[in-house]
Formats: sequence, C-alpha cells, structure tokens
Amino acid sequence: MRKSHRAFTIIELLVVVSIIALLVGILLPAIGRAREQAKLTSSQSNLKQIGTAAGIYIAEWNDRQFTMIVDSFSTYGTDGTSAKSGYRAAHNGEWASDFVLGSWSGAGTWFWVCGSACLQVPMAFEGGNAGFGAFRIPHARQFSQYLTGRLYDPVWFAPKDVAAVTAIEPCEGYAGEWCPDAPNGPANGGIYPPSYVMSPAAMFAPDVMANPDKGGPGQGGWQDPYQLRAGFRSPSTSQALFPDLKTNFIEHSWLQNTDRDDRECNPQVVNGTYDGCEPFYFNHGYSSNPVTLFYDGHIEGVGQFDAILASKRNLSQIGWGLWSIDTPMKGEYIDGADGGYFMDIGHDWTATSHHILTTDGIRGRDVFGEN
Repeated sequence: MRKSHRAFTIIELLVVVSIIALLVGILLPAIGRAREQAKLTSSQSNLKQIGTAAGIYIAEWNDRQFTMIVDSFSTYGTDGTSAKSGYRAAHNGEWASDFVLGSWSGAGTWFWVCGSACLQVPMAFEGGNAGFGAFRIPHARQFSQYLTGRLYDPVWFAPKDVAAVTAIEPCEGYAGEWCPDAPNGPANGGIYPPSYVMSPAAMFAPDVMANPDKGGPGQGGWQDPYQLRAGFRSPSTSQALFPDLKTNFIEHSWLQNTDRDDRECNPQVVNGTYDGCEPFYFNHGYSSNPVTLFYDGHIEGVGQFDAILASKRNLSQIGWGLWSIDTPMKGEYIDGADGGYFMDIGHDWTATSHHILTTDGIRGRDVFGEN
C-alpha cells in the first residue's frame, strides 16, 4: 500500500508567509534602531577622544585652551583687516597665525592663510565671513597633533554626518597628515570642516559675551573684541564656573532626532560647504539633540527645546538669557531680536544660539542642571 504525501494547503502557505512578513516587519525597525545607536555610540566615542586630546593640549599649555590667534591681536587694529595689516607691519610681514593643515611627501607644508578676512579669530561677527572662524577648524595641525595628526581622520566626522563623510571619501585609508586627493570644497577654499566644533564664545575673553548686568558704560552685553585690549586672549579652562553645564565641543550638523523630510542638504543654501551641500545645523530644529562634550568631560545630548527652556528660565530669574542676542550677527529670533547663529536658514523657529554665543563665554552655561 503506497503512503500518501500531504502537501501544504493555500491557507497554510499564506499563514507561513504572513508570519514571515510579520517577523520581518518587527526585525527591520529593530535592526535600523541598532544601526542608529551604533552611529550614535561612534559619535560619542569620537568626542571622548577629542576631549582627551583637549586635556593633553591644556596640560601642555598651562591650562590655556586651543586658539589660532595671538592674545594681543586687538592691539594692532580696530577690525580684522586693519589688525592683520598692523600685525604684519610690526612683524616683518609675518601673519598673525595660520591654519597648518598638513604636509605630504615632496610638497612641503600646506597652510591655509586667511588674508584680510582673518578667519584665525574664534569667529567673525560681521562681513562675508560672519559665523565662521577657528572654532570650525579644530582639526588643524595645531590641535590635531594631540589626537591622530590627520586632517581628515574619521574621528573628526560623525557617521551620521552624510554630507561631510561623503566629501572625505577619497581620503579613506590615506595615512598622511593631509589628503592630496580631497576635492576642493567650493565654499571654503579647499578644506572640509569636521563634524565637531568648539564653542567660539568660550574661545574669546569672557568680556566679549558679557551679560547685560555687568555694569559700567559699554561694559554690558556683547563687546567688540577689537575694542577690548585682551578680547582675543584665550581663557584658561579653570575660568569655567559651570564645567558640567558649559559645552566645549558639539555636533555642528543636525544629526540626531531629525524631522527634515530626509533632506540632508539645506535647500536655502547654494554652493554649500561639502561639495555644494550645506547640512542643517544643530540649532535649526526643535527636535535636534546634538551629542555634546562638556568642560567637565561628560558627554550627553543637548535638546534644542531644553536649551530654549533653560534660557527662558534664566531670563525670568535674572533678566537675560543664556546666549547673547546683541551681536552684529543676524538671524531672526521669536521675539524679533538680532544676534542669532544662522537662524534665517533654519528648518523651524528654534531660535537657539547656545554653545556659539554663550553669555559670559566660558564663565557662562548652556544648560541647567537637574535640580
């Protein structure tokens, strides 16, 4: 007697297919979240390494922070152009300082000379270079030698920073200090800024971002660093009154908790920094939560909504917010005041400039504690 072989029915096959589809539907989001978490962890690790390098730099330079300009720069002129010329006249034609970007076999050393724009200052407040400066180029040799010594080392680029990571792809695996195969960034003279930036407010003397209550004629609120004898003197880290509340390095692009309709490039910017693409910045959306290194060495995300609430709390208690709104930089705030950090090209009206324009500079704070 022959045995009969029972085949699967259509219903059974549909049930199996449905179960498989359900499992895939459950697993794919979990895998996506795991990948996102891995990228977040990588960015946190990058900042930890950068923080260690900053500690070594500070130890070697007697507690002074990294800076790209001489302390006495403001004594040579009343603005970037005149100070640059004045310094050169007094020093046999030498520049005040230059970004050393690297060297390679047979080609000497590559310097990025800023000319009359003088981008070696922590940040320019006026003119065509407003909002740019040394705070965006911490991977220059003067600082990167304390880390890996490579301008385009992956440690400087967050995995989620797609535009930046894509721009430096030709340099993957290059062991030299600078990568000769890197295309020239059309908007920045041949250099791609890293994913992480310093706090320019903390690189100036604290009086530059003085709070409005400091007192004395012309002593409260933002001060032109060229009008202060020591405006460009890099403060020591010991001046940080709230090291656990003052940000040191931060993800410059909007990488965490995005709701930009998957647009990596800001459509309001033409000829952006990374081969024509300009990412949205960390302060361009309410949901942005940039990974941040604080002066006490701890790392956490700083939500923009939390930054807004902290500033409003300070405003209600003391009378001024946690970041300066009276600098010459433009950028509409909710209350219509000037002084913002590129809020005119934001995704929404987040209106934050913490980390960049921190009131009282290194002596100020960017967030409040738990209590």
